Amino acid sequence: MPSRKTGRRYYLSDIPLSLASARFHEALRRAGALDLSPAEELPVDRAAGRITAAPIWAKASSPHYDSAAMDGIAVRASDTVGASETAPVGLKVGSQAVWVDTGDPVPDGYDAVVMVEHVHEVDETTVEIQAPVPPYHHVRPLGEDIASGELLLPESHELRPIDLGACAAAGVAALPVRRRPTVAVIPTGSELVAVGATPAPGEIVEFNSLMLSGMLEDWGARAARFSPVPDDLDRLRPVLLQALRGHDVVIVNAGSSAGSEDYTAGLLDELGDLIVHGVAYRPGHPVALGVVRGKPVIGLPGYPVSAALTCELFVKPLIEIRLGIPARRRRRASAAIARKVASSMGEDEHVRVALGRVGGRMVATPIQRGAGVISSLVRADGLVTVPRLSEGLEAGAEVEVELLRPEEEIERKIVAAGSHDLVLDLLASRLRRVDPGLTLSSSNVGSLGGLVALSRGEAHLAGIHLLDEETGEYNAPFVRRYLAGRSVVTMRLVVRTQGLMVRRGNPLGIGSLDDLLHRRLSFVNRQRGSGTRILLDHKLRELGARPDGIAGYDREEYTHLGVAAAVAAGRADTGLGILSAARALKLDFIPLLDEQYDVVVPAEFYDGELLAPMLALIRSADFRAAVEALGGYDASSMGQVVE
Repeated sequence: MPSRKTGRRYYLSDIPLSLASARFHEALRRAGALDLSPAEELPVDRAAGRITAAPIWAKASSPHYDSAAMDGIAVRASDTVGASETAPVGLKVGSQAVWVDTGDPVPDGYDAVVMVEHVHEVDETTVEIQAPVPPYHHVRPLGEDIASGELLLPESHELRPIDLGACAAAGVAALPVRRRPTVAVIPTGSELVAVGATPAPGEIVEFNSLMLSGMLEDWGARAARFSPVPDDLDRLRPVLLQALRGHDVVIVNAGSSAGSEDYTAGLLDELGDLIVHGVAYRPGHPVALGVVRGKPVIGLPGYPVSAALTCELFVKPLIEIRLGIPARRRRRASAAIARKVASSMGEDEHVRVALGRVGGRMVATPIQRGAGVISSLVRADGLVTVPRLSEGLEAGAEVEVELLRPEEEIERKIVAAGSHDLVLDLLASRLRRVDPGLTLSSSNVGSLGGLVALSRGEAHLAGIHLLDEETGEYNAPFVRRYLAGRSVVTMRLVVRTQGLMVRRGNPLGIGSLDDLLHRRLSFVNRQRGSGTRILLDHKLRELGARPDGIAGYDREEYTHLGVAAAVAAGRADTGLGILSAARALKLDFIPLLDEQYDVVVPAEFYDGELLAPMLALIRSADFRAAVEALGGYDASSMGQVVE
């Protein structure tokens, strides 16, 4: 464990995740910081979702009287003996039969109810029945549901609406529940600006505390978001001390590493005990765990994915222990990993994956692994753990996936692979209108990558735009080559315009690909295997040019929007892409040529139930009009089978 502060720098350690957690929890136990949260009493109508702090005993019976379970007549069972269709028994109203409605008390001396449907009114004073009834027939006896004094709910039970109903029925008007642990979330960083502000270069919208607070509330805590604190030790210290006075747990977000403006670890050591600084875990290595004034203080990394995952690892267990509930584990499923995953030895790693069932097999496709890519958590369906003593996962390996979404939602997912196009994004959005339970998920791996995914049984469809230089034909030669022997349907989606994206007003006067070869312009390219990259290479060969003559040829983006973003941010002067992406980021566009963008679907999926709503939507006039409104698309042949 690090020693007291001596003026030297604090450097990150490499403690295994399990050891870091064990050390932290042992220190918290010694400090009494893992004791059960104290009890408080709440009215029954405000206790939903809370955890009982003691057993709940019934104070009254339900029902608290013998009640009629049906509309009809209350009778004495002994008066009905011998009744039949051929020998009905007559009963005098008032002395042998009393009319009752459902829920009415059964009159004293009566012990059964005959349904109104089985009662024949002879006149105002006499009724007949044609079958005998046993004692307590259609009668709810006192205490049938709940008996006074019986155990309703145990301690450490999460209260559901049905539990609250039972408590109210049993005369319990207030419930002892565990007080929700309070957690302070302190974002740090001089570069942070409020949500809704327009950040200048170098500034970042502070959204981590919003995300972390929502997670804490979901886990049963009460979160308090503090205003961002600049990177200043003397300003952070009083805020941390203030948070400790009013909260059970304190989270300091960012500043947990060992940089020149990272103060969390040193401050924990100054004010209390720094237990752990640095965990062999990815994403989330720079974690600081400490105990200050008998309370846990956790320094989380600033990158949003790291912050979210490490918060779940180190803060969620503390809340569960304080509430006295078992650890809430997500459901798990087996899947085949779609691509090889390389991982560093010595670190546990959580890899975010998109899931889908393709041909009876669950497939897990790794998505972006950057610690700052919050959208990867939005798109992720699950997490795959790569153990610290492993160098990664081989493609096709069976893995256990921790599910981030309900399995039934994953089962109704259409898995698309291949080239990126905004039409697929629009299709995914419109599809949820048609069928809210159906999802289209796209993996942007390039046109060739999409065909490979189909050949491996890892996708339901692939979007492609591949020009064959020998024949001048789009797509069909590649489909035959990569999917030989498979029955597939190639369907036209759009004819779209490819061109050069440039900043608004085209300040550099870019006019053609020739400018890339003869002027000192910076370029951003698409990844290898993408149709746009293949198209560019083809055009360069037509011009007799070499790729190494273009500055930025090897710089890759995986989507048209990624290329557009690079140009819009000034990281590149131009990039090849589609008009709709240029419009989305308010760029100018220099059209070069039109190309065919098709969708390839294996025949067994094309004729299947899962894709039917999507195919119908593609062929609808409304969707065709919405696509053409994006600009740069000819959707007149959308939905037609090409081959």
